[in-house]
Amino acid sequence: MEFGGRRALRRKRIQAEASYSSGLQFYKEPPTGNVSLTEFDEMAFERLKVLRAVERLNLSGYIKNSEEWITKLYEEFAKNKFFIILAEKNTKSNTDEVQKARRQDHVSHFILRLAYCRTEELRRWFITHETDLFKARFLQATRIGSDIRNFLAINNLHYTSITAEEKQSERENLLASSMNVTGDTMEGMTFYKVPFIDALELVRQRKVFLKQGYAYVPETDLATLVTSSFRSKLSHDMTTTCRALPELDSDERLVNLLHDFDQRYTGKDYSSKKHGDTCRITPDMIDTLANKSFPPCMRQLNDTLRTTHHLKYNGRVIYGLFLKAAGLNLEDALFFWRSHFLKNMDVDTFDKRYSYGIRYNYGKEGKKTDFSPYGCIKIIMGNIAPGDVHGCPFKHSDVAILRQRLVAYKVSNQVIDEIMELVNKRHYQIACQRYWESIHGVPIDAGINHPNQFFEESQKFLNGGVQPSQGKKQSEVKTTPTFMYSSQSSTQSSTQSSTQPSTQPATQPSGGNTMTVSEEIDMYFDDDIEAAMLEQCME
Repeated sequence: MEFGGRRALRRKRIQAEASYSSGLQFYKEPPTGNVSLTEFDEMAFERLKVLRAVERLNLSGYIKNSEEWITKLYEEFAKNKFFIILAEKNTKSNTDEVQKARRQDHVSHFILRLAYCRTEELRRWFITHETDLFKARFLQATRIGSDIRNFLAINNLHYTSITAEEKQSERENLLASSMNVTGDTMEGMTFYKVPFIDALELVRQRKVFLKQGYAYVPETDLATLVTSSFRSKLSHDMTTTCRALPELDSDERLVNLLHDFDQRYTGKDYSSKKHGDTCRITPDMIDTLANKSFPPCMRQLNDTLRTTHHLKYNGRVIYGLFLKAAGLNLEDALFFWRSHFLKNMDVDTFDKRYSYGIRYNYGKEGKKTDFSPYGCIKIIMGNIAPGDVHGCPFKHSDVAILRQRLVAYKVSNQVIDEIMELVNKRHYQIACQRYWESIHGVPIDAGINHPNQFFEESQKFLNGGVQPSQGKKQSEVKTTPTFMYSSQSSTQSSTQSSTQPSTQPATQPSGGNTMTVSEEIDMYFDDDIEAAMLEQCME
């Protein structure tokens, strides 16, 4: 793949040089052709939105891979007009547009491989959600009657079916161990005999018959077999990509585009130029709004400002941009900050040290940029020094202090326990969502990914506007040891500034190119006893 500059964008758009016969892809070969840097970034950004939509739905309480889950996911794709919808259309109509969408699917997948292969944590996040996306698309293709056999043949996915004699001899075992298989439906059903390592998800769920290291899989669970092959191949390919990554570091164009790509904010743009429908707020309204509608991170900054009449630089920037997007104009902002800071200094000192920074945030000084407020990801991943109060309370606060603060916010003990459990599992944004739901008494299906979204949804609800969409109750959510948008998580206490190129080398995966049986089992099983039993079965 070659990458052109901005002039290339004016000369030609991305061209579909190959014909894609299926809306589903196994991404075996990297794409060829020319891609402008602008399209490179746009396609990767849209696919990141797709994967985060998958992650958000997984954490919303719906049963993964169920009919309801697939329907909700495709509703999200259609609402945001993602390329997935067009890529899966019948090629008999709008062939050029369909091929272009499939080309985007192909290219964007490989771009995100480059962005997410650098560390083990990023690789796990990418593999997990790409696999979920693939299975959803496979099940959807099965539902709408697409040519699945053609897809399997193209990708050399051949599964051996058992003979009628073997099927009859194991009839009782197959009926007892296979879900949704009855005596009436079994007669015309095909069963595939595969190594159990290819059907680990079904084994984990106890949905298949095991014998001598083989799993007997009914055709209704064919999607699980194909998805397992997809995951294994993708895991191997991500390892290979990571080893080859240093060869691309010399290309500054790619380094700049891919740097901290996993931390990008993909929600609504709250900059003033694109968020002109914001209602105006005034300084005298801020304390009341903080108690009713501010997220804990901004409420914490406001409480500190009221108590000490001062905030450190990062706190002033984050809180100032939040208030700007919430509807506080420049004149009122200067009055608001001056009214607090003058309790510690005189007018001349304030004007010399702080007025410029406030006007700068509003695009009236310096390069006159319309700065956007910080999203949850940026706040969560920010550097927090001793004495700073501008971080995410759910991540950066001591557990005892966080619990005390939630009690002061009049959150019930039951909800506090739920929030603390989410915090322990690093579901920081889900914990914030649970806080929102507790103070408003209704669920918010969209989740929380920006402080201004928290404020906006709260004001809509309190002022009798559009009520948040009704999702599953939080108590029904089954969490896992990752957190919302876990591709942005870090095991380190601090991260580098997004304006500086990373000097950390990519983390090289351990071991060989292929996983051992034990490593493959560990991806699916948390219980050591179950894993040991399966290894014995394999032997």
